[in-house]
Amino acid sequence: MIKHFLYVIFMVMAGLDTFAQNQPSKTSPDTTRQLKAVTVKAYLSEQRVLNVPASVSVLSAARLRVQPDNSFVSALNTVPGVRAEERSPGSYRLSIRGSLLRSPFGVRDVKVYFDEIPLTDAGGNTYLNALDIGNIQHIEILKGPDGSLFGANSGGVVLINPVSGKADSTYLNAELNGGSYGLFHQKANLQIGNSKNRLNLSQSYQNYNGYRENSRMHRNYIQATDALPYGKGNELRAIALYSDLNYQTPGGLNLAQVTANPRSARLPTATLPGAVQQKIAIDTKILLGGLVNEARLTNRIRNVAAIFGNHVDFANPFITNYEQRSENTYGFRTYFELAATPRKNFDWKLNIGAELQQTNSLISNYDNNAGEKGKVQKIDKINTNQHFFFTRYAADIFKRLHAEAAVSLNYYQYKFKNISPLNEGQFTPRNYTPQPMPRLALSYQVTNDFIWRASVSRGYSTPTIAEVRPTDNIVNTSLKAQDGWNYETGFRLRNKDESMLLDASVFYYRLNKAIVRRLNPNETEFYINAGGTNQPGFEIAFTDWLIRQNRSNFIRGLQFNTSFTYSRFKFRDYQVAGASYSNNALTGVPKEVLVSSIQLNVPANLSVFVQHNYTSAVPLNDGNTVYANKYHLLQAKASWQHKLGNKARLELYAGADNLLNQKYSLGNDLNAVGNRYYNPSAPRNYFAGISVAL
Repeated sequence: MIKHFLYVIFMVMAGLDTFAQNQPSKTSPDTTRQLKAVTVKAYLSEQRVLNVPASVSVLSAARLRVQPDNSFVSALNTVPGVRAEERSPGSYRLSIRGSLLRSPFGVRDVKVYFDEIPLTDAGGNTYLNALDIGNIQHIEILKGPDGSLFGANSGGVVLINPVSGKADSTYLNAELNGGSYGLFHQKANLQIGNSKNRLNLSQSYQNYNGYRENSRMHRNYIQATDALPYGKGNELRAIALYSDLNYQTPGGLNLAQVTANPRSARLPTATLPGAVQQKIAIDTKILLGGLVNEARLTNRIRNVAAIFGNHVDFANPFITNYEQRSENTYGFRTYFELAATPRKNFDWKLNIGAELQQTNSLISNYDNNAGEKGKVQKIDKINTNQHFFFTRYAADIFKRLHAEAAVSLNYYQYKFKNISPLNEGQFTPRNYTPQPMPRLALSYQVTNDFIWRASVSRGYSTPTIAEVRPTDNIVNTSLKAQDGWNYETGFRLRNKDESMLLDASVFYYRLNKAIVRRLNPNETEFYINAGGTNQPGFEIAFTDWLIRQNRSNFIRGLQFNTSFTYSRFKFRDYQVAGASYSNNALTGVPKEVLVSSIQLNVPANLSVFVQHNYTSAVPLNDGNTVYANKYHLLQAKASWQHKLGNKARLELYAGADNLLNQKYSLGNDLNAVGNRYYNPSAPRNYFAGISVAL
């Protein structure tokens, strides 16, 4: 597989070189569109991605637009090192350079921000599925542990920008699409912008009946931002969103069941009812809001400050219980930036900041009587506090060497008391020792178009509240944080106008006290620290406009993208119930993933996008005795755009997913009781839509 991949990259680059040599040295601006350099704000101020001494990937509005907008999964999986799963519609899991062992559902061990506001709460949980990707404009992904600026995590950081940065633009977009298995997605976006104010309102509704029994999802979503520039270089932003998400979960099947009827929901057994009988589903309502102020205090000092809060109502009727959670989070984040007095061969910036979050949770578990709450099992209150202080110094020397040193000091604690049946009067505290998370990084511009980088960073991830107080209803105060060191080096190679970019990295992450999920015979879960993991890997991303965008040729543009992930992650010193799993492959992690795409533009504003995803076999249990088969997922989308006036535009599009009709799963149940590992995904399916921009 690797030989084939390297051969493809070699042939593409050779073809690029030949093609470039045959191009005229000058091109009329009327026939070729100029490409903007890709920039990121991940390290507190905007900078070109080419020089960032870290593995950072960008999903721009253009890259998001060609992907299906009914789920985050397809877009996120184009990034090497990222594995997004969706076992049933709406049921997301996300991993960056690691295992999904900690996440039976949801997103853990990855810090997610919505603008400058943490979407991840103090307890470590992230409701990523509450968002509608159709209303997202820009995503930055920092791979590997990066707590020096963003607090405790050992996986990575995702920064989501909900709106366009064009301050003086006014527009209205509306879109409808539908497809197989009852898919319906409607969205509308209005922006009114000028030099004094930028108001952006987004609304969407999505329904999908799903391929399997008991897998319908629907979501109502509203998002609003209002940006008020003031003074010189200052801006105050108000951000709010409301999401009402409900999705049914069909549950896993064993091999015999999936062979007999892959559309079936989990079946009843002699001792437990099935998914349909228990009406298994998850209902999440989230209201989030905050204020972000960016102020240039002097020509050298800048401050960013955010205050925020959210409320979550969560309900989950499951096989063994009916869980309800009421969660309230509030906090602030702020940092200052001091810039150097400009010099010819030396420049620097210093950042100092802090972030605090408090999440107060009321967690109630009842008997599940066919989807209705029954007798109380247990009710607990858990209050969680997480805060950290951070500083960063970055220097540019002779405009070629870039050096960064950053560190954060992280504090984490929770306290709990039982409401029922014990009715405790006092909270019991659990404090974790404050932990530093340093990061050192270098990049060197060997030539104008070749930049080498290296970094070392510490990862530290405290247990989430869902792991401290899992479905066995026992608060596990003995669960420790996992931590480790990540060592990495890589390079970026571009052509003159950055229409071609090659980004490669190799890393080794050694994780200690890994948090893993275990299941009791009655299928309630608990978590333990189980040895560690050794995680060496290699990632490469390549993009090139093989034929530059133009207005005169038959082929108006041809872009090739590919990403490759090579993971050799293994358990270390890992024993459970007397069985040793040391040196076994890390559960849930494929060894190789290759995602490639072609975008072709032709006259009459027609375009075709084709994407292929190869994922190798995935170990489904710690013993590596059961694997999910490898698969080839082929997707395609064709679109036609037509101008209705100077600004108005109409777009029609249609596409298909799983064109090769593969039998596969976008997410399996790991270490499943009764060998119920499998969550079959839909066979070949179709979609079509229409959008209007005014």
